[in-house]
Amino acid sequence: MEIHEYQAKALLRAFGVPLPAGHAITSPEEAEAAAREIGGSGIVVKTQIHAGARASGHFADAGLESETGIRFARSAEEAREFARRMLGRILITDQTGPEGEHVNRLYLEPVADIESELFLSAFVDSASGRVTFVAAPQGGSDIESIAREHPENMHRLSVDPATGILPHHGRALARAFGLSGDLAKQAADLLARLYAAFIEKDMALLEINPLVVTRERKLLCLDAKISFD
Repeated sequence: MEIHEYQAKALLRAFGVPLPAGHAITSPEEAEAAAREIGGSGIVVKTQIHAGARASGHFADAGLESETGIRFARSAEEAREFARRMLGRILITDQTGPEGEHVNRLYLEPVADIESELFLSAFVDSASGRVTFVAAPQGGSDIESIAREHPENMHRLSVDPATGILPHHGRALARAFGLSGDLAKQAADLLARLYAAFIEKDMALLEINPLVVTRERKLLCLDAKISFD
């Protein structure tokens, strides 16, 4: 069973995982109110469907083929208009198949000031029975092609259930990301929080893509995908 991004972020927020403040909405009026509460000059408006590649997807409706499942609004009024054009429609992405998925909910959050994008996921390795993290110093929508063309950049960290996360796991993750100093400490802390969430909630898959480094030198989880067996 897979849950939506807004649900995954609410779950991870309870474990202290660094996330942008966000609002799940189901109407244009709610979108405008949420955008005003978020403030600032940029609001991300994201469709909530059980599929990825939303930023490169398109709506099935005639006249909306050029509009994607993730939009960037510059005002509360524009966020309301985007919501009006996105809610109740069918979004088609590379992962939905040609039938697409119906959009009933959107998620709004502030635009992040991104310096770089990383990739981090966790799953239960059936061979070892251990939770295994996969980390890459590049993240974003091209992660599948990166994994295929540059497998050497995909680093694995296996966690012994008898010990849980140890300091060497944090150091290994920081090396995989190419981080040092305070960012390396943030990476180690994030790893421990994600592992705690994974174990306590009995997840089958956890994916943070992208995990970003902001220009303020902070780690921030911009997207979250969680599924359960």
